[in-house]
Amino acid sequence: MAWRRWKSKPRTTTAPLKETRVGKTARLYWRLSSGEIVRLVFLGSPAFALPSLEALRSAGHEIALVITQPDRPAGRGQKPTPPQVAAYAKQHALTLWQTSALKGPEAEARLRKLDAEGMVLAAFAALVPENILELTPGGILNVHPSLLPRWRGAAPIQSALLAGDLETGVSIIRLVSALDAGPVLLQESTVIAPEDDAVSLEPRLAALGARLLVRALTERPEPRPQAETGATYSRRIERNDARIDWSRPSVAIWNQVRAYRGWPQAFTAFDGRLLKILRAAPLASASLPGETSRPGAVEVHGATPVVATGSGWLRLDEVQLAGKRPQTGVEFLRGYPRLDGAVLGAAVA
Repeated sequence: MAWRRWKSKPRTTTAPLKETRVGKTARLYWRLSSGEIVRLVFLGSPAFALPSLEALRSAGHEIALVITQPDRPAGRGQKPTPPQVAAYAKQHALTLWQTSALKGPEAEARLRKLDAEGMVLAAFAALVPENILELTPGGILNVHPSLLPRWRGAAPIQSALLAGDLETGVSIIRLVSALDAGPVLLQESTVIAPEDDAVSLEPRLAALGARLLVRALTERPEPRPQAETGATYSRRIERNDARIDWSRPSVAIWNQVRAYRGWPQAFTAFDGRLLKILRAAPLASASLPGETSRPGAVEVHGATPVVATGSGWLRLDEVQLAGKRPQTGVEFLRGYPRLDGAVLGAAVA
């Protein structure tokens, strides 16, 4: 259903709902108060979704229901821990439904009873069934952290960093059954700086997405179809994706370190123990003495450990040995002088 079907009339009180028929599905005209307050269902789970939920509340929109994932074991004690959105909803006395899926007639009936005018999704971490997509007259708006059609899928932020993209952004789209292929309402880009990683980029994109989402609800721009040419896809991240292969070029490994900062953290092995590489930087071979070293071999350059790769060197700026606190590369070398001359990358579980 096109955005133009959302109708609003200035008024000081809420008008009765009027039904119309579009195809085989009953539609409700878009109901707004004089301040264009929208009654919404919000779907989201991790920290990325919080700014969008906060922005909707700050703009005065009515949150009829917050849907988020169930509590999951977390931390050393594996204590059941609620998603950040669930914790926020409880703190602000918002009606909360924690579920891992929206399948079945019960879910549809529960949502239909809310008489919501639209739904908003930001990193819900579950597929939305087709019968839910058109349940409200506004459909579902999705806050997607990429410049669609580039990086559709589960891990667009990490994929942009892995690919060495120089910019990314946020797209507000209308959710459809095809993966992240819905029409785009608003889109805005941001530069990916060399010092950016997943930890720094995600909150910036979350804030940008929150601002664009409120604009979309206020301005109701005409959706434009995505071009299928140039579409790229990101897959779900697995822990082993973060294992470093030192035979790859230093720039590719640097991008891997940046992409997996936070989780699962790029890692290698030192003396048979897991060593996380938290921050690093690629160096051209010409910037180092002319030795030829096997990939994974560590040398010291200006008091800082550097690792030979398939092409160039990688400077270790911050590392963390299993069971220890994070340290700069210089600090770690001081505590473990045998790092100089070691070869990283032996098998580690």
